[in-house]
Order: sequence, then structure tokens, then C-alpha cells
Amino acid sequence: MNKIKEKFVFGFAIFASFFGAGNLILPPMLGFKSGEDWWLVGMGFLLSATVFPMLALLGYARLQGTMIDFGRKVSSRFAMVFSVGIYLMIPILPCPRTAAVTHEIAIKPYFGTSAILTSFVYFTLVFLFVINRGKVIEFLGKFLTPIIGIILLAIIVLGILGPENHMMTGSFDSPLIAGFLEGYQTYDAIAGLVMGGVMVITLNNSREEMTVHEKQIMIGQSGLIAMAGLFIIYIGLIFIGSKYNGVFDPDVSRTALLSGLSTQIMGKTGTAFLSVLVSLACFTTAVSIIVGVADFFKGLFGDSQKVYVVSAALSCLAGILMGQFEVKVIIDLAVSVLMLLYPISIVLILLNLLPEKYAGRPVYRILVVLAIVFSIPNFMSNLIARDWLNSLYTLIPLSRDGLGWVIPCIMGFILVNLITNNRKNQINEN
Repeated sequence: MNKIKEKFVFGFAIFASFFGAGNLILPPMLGFKSGEDWWLVGMGFLLSATVFPMLALLGYARLQGTMIDFGRKVSSRFAMVFSVGIYLMIPILPCPRTAAVTHEIAIKPYFGTSAILTSFVYFTLVFLFVINRGKVIEFLGKFLTPIIGIILLAIIVLGILGPENHMMTGSFDSPLIAGFLEGYQTYDAIAGLVMGGVMVITLNNSREEMTVHEKQIMIGQSGLIAMAGLFIIYIGLIFIGSKYNGVFDPDVSRTALLSGLSTQIMGKTGTAFLSVLVSLACFTTAVSIIVGVADFFKGLFGDSQKVYVVSAALSCLAGILMGQFEVKVIIDLAVSVLMLLYPISIVLILLNLLPEKYAGRPVYRILVVLAIVFSIPNFMSNLIARDWLNSLYTLIPLSRDGLGWVIPCIMGFILVNLITNNRKNQINEN
């Protein structure tokens, strides 16, 4: 019974770590814009926001290592550059967004204080939790996550059972792809790479008596519990957004839509519930990912506790500086970065789950290069004029949809394996 309880505690902790500000404000807007196509958008969103994060956790369960191990087969230098890049990006974009959302939904409407004050207080509290990381996972799993889940489920259930509303026509040309790309903004696949490392370290520190196989089972089953919860919450919020899409102005912002939905469903008390929910969801995510950042740099410098504290402090300082900006500004800044990092992350996650005979060093290297090269047009599209890229979009299938890397990587995987297997057969024959 204790082991079952333990799996749920870890599962709830993973759920809380994934379900942060980006996760909270994105699904309702997707549903709002998709209308009757909400289920197609939901499929795409769930693929990038729950399936790939789960696969990342399973990859960690198999490797029992760090993020560097995910890219080591490409090269040690690449693995280091990629990992450091991810861990430097986290305190600059997704983590500050948690403070910005908290301010816009939970602080500003009630107190009218400045965003910089909210950001300062917020990340001061985050820092205090991070330097006491030994209690973080247990605290998140036992106390904060159940509160988050209860409030969310109440809003979703009441929204589903509420009066019928006429769904307006969706505005997406490709709902499935739109949902998939919007899932990038949750950072969940990247969070899977970060949180998986936190889970491995936590189990190694607190469960020394467990065998490697038992740790693998613990991470895998805890991840399934977390992703099942995310699936229910995400699809519920997407449906509610679609159900009420005729009630709000077409230009409504993400945060305003979320606040408006809570008022529609639960009345004035809904706003108070939402404020609590936002504060808890954002805070738990910020704590968990900064723990992951600090753990990573601590490991690079000989498990130095001083490096852990300094890394956490610098991450919180970056959070304070960036967290004072509006949510929309932070999301817009992240688009180009995610268009490059997400394809690389997905390729590494999938390859780390395949048997060695299908995912040798040549496959890793070719596919990562293809993911980078064919993601460049989408990466640059938000930095320069799109007209310059039209010729590239014409040549690269799915590039206009933001998925120009997909077909080249699939073809590369098949061709490299065919060539490699052919060489092996020739060697065996000789």
C-alpha cells in the first residue's frame, strides 16, 4: 500500500510541475478559436502536451541519467550545448511567465500593485522553496496538487453541465496542426526532459534501497498518473472554451478569457477560485523547474551545494526581471525559440525509446541535423519578413504549417537505417 501511495504522491508532484501558467491559459483559448473542431485541436494539443512529455519520462526511466544522456549519442559537445541551452532558456521564458500570469489574474485585479512587486515577492518565495528542495516533491504531491485538481475539476464539471451555448465556427484552417503547435507553448516536452531528471535525482537521494528496475517502474507509473490527470484537465478546458466561444469578444486575451469563463461558470466566486488556482499552479511549476535548473548546474560542478544555491538565485533574479512583462509579450518572445528547440527535443525523446539497432549514433546525428536545418525557416519566420521565406516554404513540405522538419526526419530515419543494415549484411556475408 505504501508503494501505491508513493506512486500517487510522485505522480501528483509531476502533474503539478507540468500544469503551470502556460498550461492553464492555453487550452481555453484553443477551444475558443476552434469551436466545433475542438476535438481535432484537442488531439493535436494532447499529442505535444501529454504524449511526448510521457515519452520523455519513460526515456529517463530507461536511461536513469540526466538530460545530457539524451543527446550523448549525437556527441558529448552537442549534448552539453543543448542541455545548457535548455536550462538557460527555462528561467528566461517559461518560469517568468508563471509570475506574469499570477499577476494578471490573481494579483492586479484585487490589489492593483505593480508587476515588478509581484514578480519580486513571487520569486523570493520560490527561492525559499527551492533551497529546501528535499521537501518539495512531497509537499507538491501531498498538499498543493489535490487543491489544484479539485478546483479545476469543479470548473470543468460545472462548465460541462451548464446551459447549452451555440458553438461558433472555428477559425483554424488546420485544427489538428494548430493544436499540436500550440502545445509547444506549454513547454511540456521540455519540462519532461527537466522533470525526469528531477525524479531520477530525487529517487536516488531518498530511495537508495530501490533497485534500478524499481526506480524505472516508479517513474513510469507515476508519469502515467500525471499524464492521465493532464489529459482530463486539458480536454476539459478545451471543450469549455469551445462551448462558450460565442459569449466573448473575438479579440479577448488568454487571461481575460480564463477569468471570463470562471465568472460564466461559477459566478463571482469563480474569480476567487481561479485566483487561488492560478497562484498554486504557477507557483508549483516555478519551484519544480528551478529545482531542475539548479540540480543540473550543481551536477556540472561536482555536486557543489554552493553552485545549487547560486543557480537558484540567478534563475529567480532572471524571473524577477522577465516576470514584470505582460503574458502576451513573453509568449511572443518564446515562439521562435520553441520552433527550434521542440523539434530537437521530440527527435531525442523518440530515439531514446527505440532499440539500439534502430537508433545508433549515425541515426542520432543525421536526425538532429535534419531537425535543426529544416526548423530554421520556421524559427526565422518570426524574426524576419515572411516573404523572404516563401520559396523555402514551397520546397519543404509542411513548412508553412510549422512542421517542415517532420518529413525530412522520417525519411532520414528510414534511409540511414536501410544503409546501416545493408552495410552490416555485407560485412556478415564477407
